[in-house]
Amino acid sequence: MKKSILWFLTCLVVITSCQKKNKKLTIPSKPNIVLIYTDDLGYGDIGVHGAKGVKTPNIDKLAENGIDFTDAHSSAATCTPSRFSLLAGSYAFRRNAAILPGTAPLIFDLNKGTLPSMLKRAGYKTSVVGKWHLGMGRGNVNWNKEITPGPLEVGFDYSLVIPATPDRVPTALVENHRVKGLDPDDPLSISYDHQLKGGYPIGLNHPNKLVMMADSQHSGAIINGVSRIGYEAGGKSAMWDIKQFPFEFTNQAIDFMERNKDQPFFLYFASNDIHVPRMPNQKFRGKSMMGRRGDSIAEADWCVGKIIEALKDMGIAKNTLIIFTSDNGPILNDGYGDEAKYLLNGHKPSGPYNGGKYSAFEAGTRVPFIVSWPGVVEPGKSDALMSQVDLYASLAHLTGQTLQPGSAPDSFNMLNTLLGKSDKGRKYLLEQAFTMALRDDNWKYIAPQENPTPEWLKNKDVATGLTDTVQLYNLKDDVGEQQNVANQHPDLVKKLQQKLRKIREQPTRERVLQQEHGGQ
Repeated sequence: MKKSILWFLTCLVVITSCQKKNKKLTIPSKPNIVLIYTDDLGYGDIGVHGAKGVKTPNIDKLAENGIDFTDAHSSAATCTPSRFSLLAGSYAFRRNAAILPGTAPLIFDLNKGTLPSMLKRAGYKTSVVGKWHLGMGRGNVNWNKEITPGPLEVGFDYSLVIPATPDRVPTALVENHRVKGLDPDDPLSISYDHQLKGGYPIGLNHPNKLVMMADSQHSGAIINGVSRIGYEAGGKSAMWDIKQFPFEFTNQAIDFMERNKDQPFFLYFASNDIHVPRMPNQKFRGKSMMGRRGDSIAEADWCVGKIIEALKDMGIAKNTLIIFTSDNGPILNDGYGDEAKYLLNGHKPSGPYNGGKYSAFEAGTRVPFIVSWPGVVEPGKSDALMSQVDLYASLAHLTGQTLQPGSAPDSFNMLNTLLGKSDKGRKYLLEQAFTMALRDDNWKYIAPQENPTPEWLKNKDVATGLTDTVQLYNLKDDVGEQQNVANQHPDLVKKLQQKLRKIREQPTRERVLQQEHGGQ
C-alpha cells in the first residue's frame, strides 16, 4: 500500500513538472511594458543576490513577486553596445558600436526597425527617460538648435535624456529635439579636444573647486563641483543638477504613464544610477554602509519603488509587464575618488563571478534580470540562459508583431521563458567586451584579444580577461573562472571558435533557429 502511494505521488510530481514546462502561453493582449535599465549595477548589488551594506527592498519585492533570472546577460560589458543591442536586437559589433563621446552621431540605421518603433506599430505610446548614450544628430551637433535625428526618430514619442553620460559634456538634458531650458542669449558649446574661450573651469587646473578628485581623463569642465570628460561653455540656464535626476526622471516617467494609462504604453526608464560620478541626492546619503556607491544603489531602488507605486495607484499594475535589469556589470573606481573600493564592508558587487564592467569574464555581462507581471508570471527563480538582445523578438511576439526584414538579426523569441512558461533558455550567447566570449551551456570560451588594451582600461580595478591566449572555463565546476582548461579540450575549443566565427560572419536568425535552436 505504501509503495502504491509513493508511486502515485512520484507520478503526480512528474506530471505537474511536465505541465509547467509545457504550459501553453495564455496572456492578456498588449500589456503596458516598463523596462527599467540601471547603469553599472552588478549581479550582487541587490538584496536577493546577497548584497551587504545596502538594502534594496523594492527591487527585492519585484523579484519575490516575479521571476529572478540567475543566468541572464547584457550583450556587452559596456554601456553603448548593450543599449544598442537592447533596442536594435542586434549585436553591437555589427554597427561598430563602442563607448561614444557626447559629440557622436546617432548610431542606429534608420532604415531598420527598433524595439520602440516595433511597439509603436503595435499601437503603443512610447517614451524614454534617463540616460541615452546612443548618439544624436549627424555629427557636429549645434546644441542651440533642433537636434535630429535622435530618440524620436527611432520610435519614441517622447524623450527626456542625458545625451551621453553623467561624466561627459554636455551637462544638459535634451527633451525631444531641443536642449531643455536653454536661454538663446547664452548658447551652449562643447568640445572634446580643446578648451573653450570663456568656458567653465577645468578640474585639471582647479582641484580646489572639486567636491571629489578625478583622474586626468575626467578632469575637464567642472559642473556641480565635479569635473567631466570634455569642455563646456555657456548654457547656464540648461545646466543639469545631477542630484535632482532621481526626482526629475521618475516624475517624468510617472507623468507619461498617467497620460497614457488608458492605452498600451512602453516606458524605457534608463536610470543613470549607479554610474559615476556618484552624486546621490541628500535624501539617500547615509542610506548604506558603502558611501556614495551604496547610496546610489538605494537611490535607484527608490525610483523602482515609486514607479511600482504609481502603477498601483493608477490601477494598471496587473496589466503591466515590468522588466528590471542592468546595462553591464559593476565597477568600483571608474575615474573618481569616491572611495567605493574601500567601503565594501564584505559586499560583493559581482556576486560569485569574476570581473565586472569592461570585462570578458562572466560578471561583465551577467546582471540582475527580473520579470514581473501580476497574475501572469508566477513567482520563482530561473537558471535559463538569457540575453537582453532577445527582448526585441520576444516582445514582438507578445504584441503580435512580425519582425521587419533586416531588423533584429540576433534576437530570438524567448517569450515563453521570459514569462516563466518554459525553463528552456538559449543554448549559447555572445558576450562582447574588448574581445568576444561565447557561452555554450556551462562552457565559457574567451577569444584572444584582437587589439591592444586601451591605456585608460589598464588603470581600472577589474579583471578584464583580456589576453593573447585562448581561454576556456567550465562554469559548472569553476564559477569564478579561475582554471583555464583550454589545453585539456582542444576539440571543444575548435568547435566554439567555429561557432563564434559563424555568428560574426552571418547574423541570420532564421538559419540559427533552424539548425540549432529548433525554434520556441
